[in-house]
Amino acid sequence: MQSFDDTFLGLCGAQADYGRAACAVLPIPYDATTSYATGTREGPRAIIAASQQVELYDADLRRESHRCGIATLAPIEPDARGPAEMNERIFRAARRVVRDGKFLLALGGEHSVTSALVRAALTRHKRLSVLQIDAHADLRDSYQGSPYSHACVMRRVHDLGVPAVGVGIRSYCSEEARFIRKHDKPLFSARDCREENWIDAALEPLTDTVYVTIDIDGFDPAYAPGTGTPEPGGLDWFQVCDLLSALTRSKR
Repeated sequence: MQSFDDTFLGLCGAQADYGRAACAVLPIPYDATTSYATGTREGPRAIIAASQQVELYDADLRRESHRCGIATLAPIEPDARGPAEMNERIFRAARRVVRDGKFLLALGGEHSVTSALVRAALTRHKRLSVLQIDAHADLRDSYQGSPYSHACVMRRVHDLGVPAVGVGIRSYCSEEARFIRKHDKPLFSARDCREENWIDAALEPLTDTVYVTIDIDGFDPAYAPGTGTPEPGGLDWFQVCDLLSALTRSKR
């Protein structure tokens, strides 16, 4: 039985029971392809620990959302054989949650985990699109010898045939720039997000069912100075909250 110390929000009993829960938290402590500062493997544990200090009443939503039930799953152990094998391990674990009809909240770990999670979501939601909050385009075909690097994750999402919109993007290489132009990828830089009606413009290309992936470096480094690949500029807390709030009103 899980203890208070290892569950999201410190929930226990019926509120954390997987069979009853509407939401499942999947920790993925993985950072094998990080290319600058490491430590993302500590992310899930740190997020879960911090979550136990927040109030359960949400002042914006005006309710205690945890009452729907939030189960915390066992962390996915890293696969020492390599990124491709780890990608498959993540897919299998996430597919089970999706097929059980749960709302999946995956906690990385580095951003490379996302392609497997999107692939799992596709097993249930065929007309899926992705909202990517990130500093980097992550559209390289391969990086440091691996197509499953954190720098390639949105290229792998593209390969799945899933449309995506990038928000907060402010760093990419010439290979990615050519790919963006060729495929007319909708990207909104942090500077674009200062413009009026930017949220409507960002949400318009998305389908009705949206997978959201948030790389912490999408925020300005002032908000998350410990990120492994910081980029000057970036989104602030309320910009992201407003974007996600608008998303929930118009999509699912």
